[in-house]
Amino acid sequence: MGWNTLKVFRDRNAGLYLGGVIVSGFGDSAMSLAAGIWVKTLTGSSSLAALVSFCVWAPTFAGPVIGTVADRVRRRPLLVATNLILAAVMTAPLLVRSEDHVWLLFAALTLVGVGMVLTDAAETALVAAAVPAELRGDFNGLVLTAIESMKLLAPLAGASLFTAFGGPTVALLDAATFVLAAVAFRLIRVREAVPEARVGRAWTAGTAEGARYLRRHPVLRPLVVTSATTMMLAGVSSTATYAMLDAGLHRSPAFAGVLTSVQGLGSVVSGLAAGALMRRMSVRTFSTAGLVLFALGALARATPWTPVVIGSSLMIGLGLPCPLIATLTAVQKHTPSELLGRVAATANTVMYAPTGLALLLGTGMVAGLDYRVQLLAAGTFGLAAASALALTGRTTRATAPVGTRPAPETQKG
Repeated sequence: MGWNTLKVFRDRNAGLYLGGVIVSGFGDSAMSLAAGIWVKTLTGSSSLAALVSFCVWAPTFAGPVIGTVADRVRRRPLLVATNLILAAVMTAPLLVRSEDHVWLLFAALTLVGVGMVLTDAAETALVAAAVPAELRGDFNGLVLTAIESMKLLAPLAGASLFTAFGGPTVALLDAATFVLAAVAFRLIRVREAVPEARVGRAWTAGTAEGARYLRRHPVLRPLVVTSATTMMLAGVSSTATYAMLDAGLHRSPAFAGVLTSVQGLGSVVSGLAAGALMRRMSVRTFSTAGLVLFALGALARATPWTPVVIGSSLMIGLGLPCPLIATLTAVQKHTPSELLGRVAATANTVMYAPTGLALLLGTGMVAGLDYRVQLLAAGTFGLAAASALALTGRTTRATAPVGTRPAPETQKG
């Protein structure tokens, strides 16, 4: 843990933000698993249980539109209000008592998905104003570490609470975490001007402006595309896990828990080291290195040796967060404040929305092909994408017009 990481913990705004992310992420992760179990228990339908995740994920497609809200009002009050509204929304599942009431759960989770898209955009913009620039790389790495840690701990807590006390208890827990997040954001000290974007601008024009900025920016565009590619390849490769355990390693499905824990450990290490690494290399290099690690990990999973596969899980955990952290940090650095909500939401949509389609593709591949085909494909395409990102960076620097200099890519200065 570097000196700047300790400075993040000592920074009041950064500490409050991290606290809000941790408690809210814990509640959301606990509820996401418990809701699926709840629906399965009430209806007996596996497909309806799977629909729970889709409800939370679907609003990501509307990210550019939802993110426009974050540029039309001040971000801190928006985060406080949104979290309080989501806390009220999560009281609706308390009325679910039978199969006939399951629609309330789906409606509540869809609204939570909308709220998560909005808060992600507003949080990214607020960080740029509330956290010093020299700490943002470390800060973004810590945020991802916190989120990944919650994904490891919270689902087990949610399942245990559901088993012991039922679904309404988990819903109340999620509601309480939204209230705590609202309090944390309320205590952040930041001066925000009233955004000019809310005055006299058409909604569609404002939404398109964020996407246009992202598409034309020479630093952000390749980083976002790389992150999207990484997430898609991760979706394709992850669907091969159980086939790999069965046909390749001859292990029980429960061994997936070991691989998930090792991958989570890698993500925690990567998040803690991100800030220090990005002070020593450009965000493009950091993103490229992460994608290479992920690709090599995917290729290593095609081997029939358990120690190698465990090591590959660590490599995937180390590499997968790097493009995401690099992209988020670059978006905060290179985007004007008045556009930051829209650009961040658009970037999130491009990066995360195709993941569901990749999961469908991977499911189809594992059903009809040897699992090693998709692992080798994910690794090969990952190395190709990393090479393209590295070569594009050299071309950008080599072809910069005389008398100009490319936009800075490191977190120095």
